[in-house]
Amino acid sequence: MLPQDQNWYSEVGEETGHAFSLRLTGAGKLHEEQTEFQKIEVFDTETFGKLMTIDGLVMLTTRDNFLYHEMMSHPVLFTHPKPKRVLIIGGGDCGTLREVLRHPGVELAQQVDIDEGVTRASLQYFPELCESNDDPRAGLYFQDGLKWIKEAEAGYYDVIIVDSTDPIGPAEGLFGEAFFRDCVRALADDGILVQQSESPLLHIELLQDIHRYMRKAGFNATQTLHFPQPVYPSGWWSCTMASKQAFNGFRQADAAARPFKTLYYSPEVHQGALALPPYVQEALQV
Repeated sequence: MLPQDQNWYSEVGEETGHAFSLRLTGAGKLHEEQTEFQKIEVFDTETFGKLMTIDGLVMLTTRDNFLYHEMMSHPVLFTHPKPKRVLIIGGGDCGTLREVLRHPGVELAQQVDIDEGVTRASLQYFPELCESNDDPRAGLYFQDGLKWIKEAEAGYYDVIIVDSTDPIGPAEGLFGEAFFRDCVRALADDGILVQQSESPLLHIELLQDIHRYMRKAGFNATQTLHFPQPVYPSGWWSCTMASKQAFNGFRQADAAARPFKTLYYSPEVHQGALALPPYVQEALQV
């Protein structure tokens, strides 16, 4: 919060020299909770609906969360030839789980988040994101994702989605080579991992590390997609996919004929998200 004006919520990036602010309604802060792992807060904003923050960093808003949730789920699911078993590590707000379960071919979607407090807050303030929590294909587990993947059956999953917070605190281990090596083991031969990979503008070194660690861990192909995300630093975000096999496009016909409505994702958006600016291509050598 900016101390001089309590009508705004501001996230200040000291390292990057930027700030992002949203004007609050008179209701201001709706929820505050210090869990064993992190501080969760929910605010009411004038133009972006509800706002959830974790340890002072913006996690999602009512207005624009569909951008992130759709791009973290549909591109990877339409890239895999026939995804049936999906693991979501993190994703406590349940928005990615909802998008995954829109795919009728998915038979199992397990969500493993270390902090049940995030899901409790989402159920209360973002119930639309939790509408698939009772789907019989869904399983919600409040455990350490690092431990879960280490103990997973070899070759069990078709898709692993790492819907994590920034690489600090509880999520730090989800960006390292050892974790990616465990994912390689837990994925089927045609399995695909997708990891949220921060801003291509502000965090290009992290993106380089992610690609390098994924390949050192045993993935033979990596691919970054980018998309807008107004409430995240720089307003420009990315996710990175990794596979044991070469990427050969995606199921464009199936994406076009998808039996559910999307607000952002489409085959054309998917194709466009694969086109990286020259400086990102050079940095990632892709």
